[in-house]
Amino acid sequence: MSLSSPYQDPALCRALLDRLQTALDGRELRFMEVCGTHTVAIFQSGLRSLLPREVTHLSGPGCPVCVTHDAEVAAFLDLAGRDGVIIATFGDLLRVPGPGGRSLKHAQARGARIEIVYSPLDALNIAAANPGDTVVFLGIGFETTAPTVAATLMLAEQRKLDNFCVLSLHKLVPPVLRALLDDKDGCGVQAFLLPGHVSTILGLEPYGFLASEYRVPAVVGGFEPVDILQALCIMAEQRRDDAPAVVNAYPRAVSDQGNPRARALLETYFMPSDALWRGLGLIPDSGLALRPAYERFDAMKRLDITLPDVPPLPGCRCGQVLKGRITPPQCPLFGKACTPASPVGPCMVSTEGSCAAYFKYMA
Repeated sequence: MSLSSPYQDPALCRALLDRLQTALDGRELRFMEVCGTHTVAIFQSGLRSLLPREVTHLSGPGCPVCVTHDAEVAAFLDLAGRDGVIIATFGDLLRVPGPGGRSLKHAQARGARIEIVYSPLDALNIAAANPGDTVVFLGIGFETTAPTVAATLMLAEQRKLDNFCVLSLHKLVPPVLRALLDDKDGCGVQAFLLPGHVSTILGLEPYGFLASEYRVPAVVGGFEPVDILQALCIMAEQRRDDAPAVVNAYPRAVSDQGNPRARALLETYFMPSDALWRGLGLIPDSGLALRPAYERFDAMKRLDITLPDVPPLPGCRCGQVLKGRITPPQCPLFGKACTPASPVGPCMVSTEGSCAAYFKYMA
């Protein structure tokens, strides 16, 4: 990668590595990032190979495609088989295997009407062009993407596009962090590198419980090598001083207060709901459902969609990877039956998935 940015400066990175080593003073630091962009950045920059031996890097449930549950994929496939329905989805979701190894890509090959979009707003244009069909946008992702879906719903109201609806399977980051820490058989995470993009919406307050209740350092970090190393230094120093806190180490992009307008838009259209997470199961209030006032846009109600009980993908240990219990190479399918060209599980599908990152940069 080009080292043209001050946030990639080799001398500054070396100084931060020295600072990190001093702060550790022989102590272990098991940190988890919960953002797919962080996953890729840590590997792509080569930081993982430079970290002191006391530092263990765990990848958590920060990839939207990866955390999509098997039952949700089964619902997508059921929807794809219905007459008069056009599915609008982001591209990565197309290749996620569901029951029997089938995916939306297979359904598309058999004639299902599935359109790849780059924004939920694109789905409105599809709805306008196909007034006789019901267009369903598959709403996955975290607090970063959900406001764009809320804005799309606002425009659908204004344009009176009553043939547009959303299957809302969005996930919320703070509740899953609590679930990870409450997991009795957990991975022993000692600090969190908090997601920069999500935090532009949330700010710091929703993460406060990490320090106050669990005594776990948590640092919002950017995606350049200097950003990540600075965040690690802060974590290590907090552990050394027994002074856990939630810190914003990415102030050039993240405000401590987040984005109140985006949150207001979310609250207008969505309300918290229980949600299924791959590997973690049902987590209370960790998802977003459409409010009753907007249920005409709710694909779950409008099309009577249910999430069926389905068996997990045979042999796939993606759920264990997402919980930080194993690293991708510890999955017996990794690099053998499961590769980016022929993925068995979603962690190998998405470019932000841990398995895909390990395969590309370490295999």
